[in-house]
Amino acid sequence: MPTLLIYEGFKFFFYANEHEPKHIHVIKSGDFAKIELSTFKVIDCYMKPKDIKKALMIVEIHNTEFERKWDEYFN
Repeated sequence: MPTLLIYEGFKFFFYANEHEPKHIHVIKSGDFAKIELSTFKVIDCYMKPKDIKKALMIVEIHNTEFERKWDEYFN
């Protein structure tokens, strides 16, 4: 499970056996969510509203890096 970023208590990662569309998993304090990288659509969310808002902001900032790491890992 490659970890891409740990920031302000959030851990951003993907699993070694992922599938399309490109997406990222994020956990914080035992809560988690899954976010599509191309659309920032929240697929699954078990986070507090303020945490998912912050997670989305972080994904948007690091999106290019996350997509590059996805491509490097899976291609």
